[in-house]
Amino acid sequence: MRKPSLLVIFLTVFIDLIGFGIVLPLLPIYSDSFGASGFMIGVIIASFSAMQFVFAPVWGRLSDRIGRRPVLLVSTAGAALSYALFAIGSGMAGTTALFVLLGSRVFAGICGANITVAQAYIADITPPADRSKRMGLIGMAFGLGFIFGPAIGGLSLKYLGTTGPGWVAASFCAANFILAFFVLPESWKPSSEQVAARPRWSQWTHTLSRPKIGLLVGAFFLATFCFACFETTLGLLVSRTFHLDIKNDESAMTTVTWLFAYCGIIGALVQGGAIGRLVKKLGEGKLIALSFFIVASSMAAIPFVSHWPALLVALGALSIGSSMTRPPVFGLISILTSAHEQGATIGVAQSAGSLARIAGPIFAASLFVAHPSVPYLVCAGISLVAGVIVWQTLCKPEPVIVAAKTETAA
Repeated sequence: MRKPSLLVIFLTVFIDLIGFGIVLPLLPIYSDSFGASGFMIGVIIASFSAMQFVFAPVWGRLSDRIGRRPVLLVSTAGAALSYALFAIGSGMAGTTALFVLLGSRVFAGICGANITVAQAYIADITPPADRSKRMGLIGMAFGLGFIFGPAIGGLSLKYLGTTGPGWVAASFCAANFILAFFVLPESWKPSSEQVAARPRWSQWTHTLSRPKIGLLVGAFFLATFCFACFETTLGLLVSRTFHLDIKNDESAMTTVTWLFAYCGIIGALVQGGAIGRLVKKLGEGKLIALSFFIVASSMAAIPFVSHWPALLVALGALSIGSSMTRPPVFGLISILTSAHEQGATIGVAQSAGSLARIAGPIFAASLFVAHPSVPYLVCAGISLVAGVIVWQTLCKPEPVIVAAKTETAA
């Protein structure tokens, strides 16, 4: 049997996120062009996360019981089918197109277990001292997905028309299924140590009843909420500020996709190279707090910049701050969780992130109509408060973390 490999799981997540990056920047633009209200745009974007909120802990617990590989294969195949449905919907018009787009995101969310199980996979094969650094691979995959995905989406939109991005995303995920089927080994074999399956809400209460893990899950929820607000409204904000006709001009749509790609480049550079050194220098708690402070300052600035260089600086700062949150959060969660509960606990954390991606788009799209700056200023305030709370509670060395790292070093 092949040895589990970080490179293979990274490639699996990366290729899947290329498809995600192709579609995500276009969702609010397509929905707006089909006549959706601000609330409906938020619902379509949030539907994916609503289904993930329900199913992420289920898939995580299932991967603890039957292994990571079969769950990853099912989620990858489901992603390919969902993007094909997105392509079909993007070629329609009016209310019909909106409901097909909504259906595609609902189905994608039901099958979307890749990130949850991939993080459990990394925890399976990584010693505690290196987990925050290795969790950065997932973030790096996100960043690279937002580099190549939006760029590929923009090119496919230009050369293949409005249905092109969906079909290209479906093709990437189909290729990913083939890759995973033939080269992805299993990382976790269930043993007598595994705990009995808990009902859904019992798993939540069990996880959140542990103070440090509960705080980390809350921090991930708030970070994801703020970034989801940004993702939902960036295209609409830029079109207003710089007078881009995103409804009728494909070059304007392409401009938005390149902005997402730029954010992805910054995020990938941070999570692919700097996270390990930052964790070693600052520790997980200080790094998480610092990430919130950076996000707060950049969120407050973005709606008020009116020149392209200033926008790029603000977006770069937001990308740096956002990319510094996920790896240390999930690194600490995996350190504080027993081996046979990795999938279930990480599933709860991912489910909390999905809940944030439900609330964030609806919140941001609805308030954006009132005034474009409101969702950004609210998120800036949330990030500032979260950073202060994390600084006060997580910046003292935790005995179990120190012990785990010392034991690994020894």
